[in-house]
Amino acid sequence: MSVFYEIAILILLAAGVGFLGLLARQPLVVAFIAVGVLAGPDVLGLVQSTHFIEVLSQISIAVLLFLVGLKLDPGLVQSLGRVAVATGLGQVSFTAVIGFGICLALGLDPLTSVYVAVALTFSSTIIIVKLLSDKQEIGALHGKIALGFLIVQDIFVVLAMVTLSAMGVGMGGGGSAADVGLVLLGGIVMVGLVVLFIRHGADRLLRPMSRSPELLVIFAVGWAAGLAALGDALGFGKELGGLLAGVSLASTPYREAIGARLASLRDFLLLFFFINLGAGLELSALGGQLWPALVLSLFVLIGNPLIVLAIMGALGYRKRTGFLAGLTVAQISEFSLIFMAMGIAIGHAQPEAMGLVTLVGLVTIAVSVYMITFSHKLYALCEPLLGIFERRGAGTAEAAVADADAGAHDVILFGLGRYGRQIGQRLADRGLRVLGVDFDPEALEAWRRSGQPAAYGDATDPEFVAHLPLAGVRAVVSAVPRERGALTESDPQLTLLDGLKAAGFTGRIALSAQHDAEGARLRRHGADIILRPFEDAADFAVRQVVGA
Repeated sequence: MSVFYEIAILILLAAGVGFLGLLARQPLVVAFIAVGVLAGPDVLGLVQSTHFIEVLSQISIAVLLFLVGLKLDPGLVQSLGRVAVATGLGQVSFTAVIGFGICLALGLDPLTSVYVAVALTFSSTIIIVKLLSDKQEIGALHGKIALGFLIVQDIFVVLAMVTLSAMGVGMGGGGSAADVGLVLLGGIVMVGLVVLFIRHGADRLLRPMSRSPELLVIFAVGWAAGLAALGDALGFGKELGGLLAGVSLASTPYREAIGARLASLRDFLLLFFFINLGAGLELSALGGQLWPALVLSLFVLIGNPLIVLAIMGALGYRKRTGFLAGLTVAQISEFSLIFMAMGIAIGHAQPEAMGLVTLVGLVTIAVSVYMITFSHKLYALCEPLLGIFERRGAGTAEAAVADADAGAHDVILFGLGRYGRQIGQRLADRGLRVLGVDFDPEALEAWRRSGQPAAYGDATDPEFVAHLPLAGVRAVVSAVPRERGALTESDPQLTLLDGLKAAGFTGRIALSAQHDAEGARLRRHGADIILRPFEDAADFAVRQVVGA
C-alpha cells in the first residue's frame, strides 16, 4: 500500500471514530488515541509508513509547543493574579507529591514514579477551553480562574520540557564534557538570538506580513519547524526549539490571531502523534496495567478537584466556585504523553509506563468531559459534603475579582478604516471605552495614537472572536467593508454574528450592510442594528440642508 493510500485511510478512520466520539460528547483527543490503537499492529495493522508518520508526529509536537510558547508573554505572570498562581502551583505540587507516593505503592520504580507523577499534573487546555466555551462559561469567574491556573501549568510544562532537554544533552554527549559544553553553548547562543529577535525584529518582520493573515500563518508554521530543526541540530531537541519559536512571537500584537488560526492545524497534526503512539503500544502488555491505571485515574478524577477546592477555599472563595474550577483539572493532557515519550527516549522511564499513562488519559479525559458538561448538577449532588472547604466570610474574593474585571471595554469595534474610526471616535467622545480590532497594522497604529486600545484580529475567525474579552461589553460594532456582489455564507458580518452567538455574547450587535437585501438577511440572523454608511450619510446631509 502506498503512503498516500495509507494516510487517506488513516484520516478517514479518524473522521469516522471522531464522529462516534462527537455523538458520545467526547473530544478529539480521545478519538485520536483510539485511532492510534486501532491502526496499530495489534488491531488493524494499518501503519506501515512509520518513518513518514513519525516525521508528522514530530512536526505536531513542534507546533503544539510553539502554541504553548506563544502564550508565554514575558509580562504574563504579573497579570495572572494571586488565585491563579497559588492554585496552579499548589495543584501541581500536591498532585506530583501525592501521585509519586501512589506510584511507589503500586510497585513502580522511583524514577518512573517521578515521571508518571509529573505527567498527572498536566491538564488539557484544549479540552477545557472547548467545554467552557460550549457552556458559555469561559467568562464566568470559575472559567477565568481555571484559564489562569492552566497558564501556570503551561509554564510548568515548559520548565519540565527544558529540564528533560538538558538531561538529554547530558546523556547524549557520549560522555564527553566538550560535546556537552558545545551543545549548551549553542543553546545559549540560540536563546540570545531569540531575545534579540524579540526586542528588535519580531514586530518589524510581522507587521508587513500581517496584511495577509494567510502569509502570517505560513510564516508561523515555518518559524516553528525551522527553530525546532535548529534546536535538534544543536543537540537540545526539537521540543525546546519549537517552544522558543513561540516565545519569540509571544510579545507581538499578532499572537492571538496566529494562535487562533493554527488551532485547526494543531488538531490535525496531533492525529499523527497519537497514531505513532498507538503503533508502538502492545495491547497484550496493557492487561497488567489496568489496576494501576484505575487507581491513578480515580486520583486524577477525584483528588485533583479536591486539591483545587481546598486551595481556593483557603483563599476565601465559595465552595461552588472552587468546585466548578476544580472539575477542570480532572483529566491529564496530550502533554502528559509527550512528557512520558521524552522520558522513555532519554532512558529514565520504563516503556510500560507509556501504556499506563495512555490508559489513564483515556479514562480521565472521557469521564471528565461529562463531569464538566454536567458540572452544575454534579455540584447540587455533592454540595452537602463540601462545607468543610468553605471558610467563614467566604465570597469576598469573588467580589474583589468581579470589581477588578468589571467593564474593561464598553464597545468592541471591528474595522478601523475611515468609517470605523469615525464611529469609534464619536463613541469615545461620549465617554465609552472602545476596543478597536483590525488586521491592518497601520490602522491599528493610528487608532492607538488616538489613545484607544487596539487588538490585531480578524472578524472572520471564530476562534479569535471566542477569546475576546466580552464580559461587560455593551455592544459589538462591525464596520468591516465588504465587496459588492452576491450574498454568500462567507460574509464576514455573518461569520462575526455566528461567532458572537457561540461565545454567548448578550449585548447589542451592530453590523454594516451595503444594500437592503444584505441588511434584511443580517436582521434575520439576529443583528440588532444595521448600519448603512452611504444611506446614513445621505440622511444626515438632507437633514442639514433642510434644517431638520
